Amino acid sequence: MRNLRRFAIAAAIVGFGAVLLGSWTRINGAGMTCPDWPLCHGKLIPSMSDGTIWEWSHRLFAFSTAPLVAIVAYLAFRLRSQLPALRPLVVAVATLFLVQVLLGAATVKLGNSPISVVLHWGTAMAFIASLVAIAVVTTIPEHAGEPPAAAPTTSSVSSLLLATTIAAFVTMCVGAYVSSSGAGLACLTLPACAGHVLVTQPAQQVQMLHRTFAAITFLLSVIATIVIFLREQSRRVRATAGLGFALLCTQVLLGLMNVALRLPTDLREAHAANAALLFIAYCSALSFSLVRGLELPRESGAR
Repeated sequence: MRNLRRFAIAAAIVGFGAVLLGSWTRINGAGMTCPDWPLCHGKLIPSMSDGTIWEWSHRLFAFSTAPLVAIVAYLAFRLRSQLPALRPLVVAVATLFLVQVLLGAATVKLGNSPISVVLHWGTAMAFIASLVAIAVVTTIPEHAGEPPAAAPTTSSVSSLLLATTIAAFVTMCVGAYVSSSGAGLACLTLPACAGHVLVTQPAQQVQMLHRTFAAITFLLSVIATIVIFLREQSRRVRATAGLGFALLCTQVLLGLMNVALRLPTDLREAHAANAALLFIAYCSALSFSLVRGLELPRESGAR
């Protein structure tokens, strides 16, 4: 169990590194410094000038995830009889990884179009979320001595966390579209856009859509946090949900600063990275909440 958990976490960390490098590459206008795929300018190791090092490093991190995914799949296959919940998760990880590789190629072919960027980002985050879920599922034997959570409490907490996680994911993907389409400064006032709630320009519409989903995420997060700290007994759920709320508050501040300071590169990257972290935090909280309702394995010995 421990080995699977370690490799799942390692794969998630490397995948997160690839996500950050990809975001940094695009924000700095280096997304097309390697105009071909999988090689770069027809070479395995190209000249690293003109920002090529960022795109090449992003690809290196992405391909470095492959052996880790293979190890995770192998270990999960060995433990499938002890933890049936691993089966759909490892299928999801393998499928999302292959789709992500294809989307990486498509993003290059499509010149980093906004839609391709959103699909690439969203799939990457779903891939990392699946790895996080695998890591959490391997903790099921550790709950063997704990009293089971009351069904109504578990259901309400899990439902709130699921809604918050989905809202965070949608907000993040819409934000990726805002950034890649150049709509980051389409609305320079808050909470309305140029004094209007209903806008007609496409850039303003997508910006307001991003703000709307951000507000929904914040509202759901507040409700979930209150319910969890009043009713949830699991320290892991409380800790990860609390971390998610703290990161969400930070995200709101970063969003305001980006608009006020006119999108400085470092703040744009911080906004993207923090969005990914808060999504991962809520995925972790949701996973910890759900595993308490799963059937414990017959053999709980760690491997």
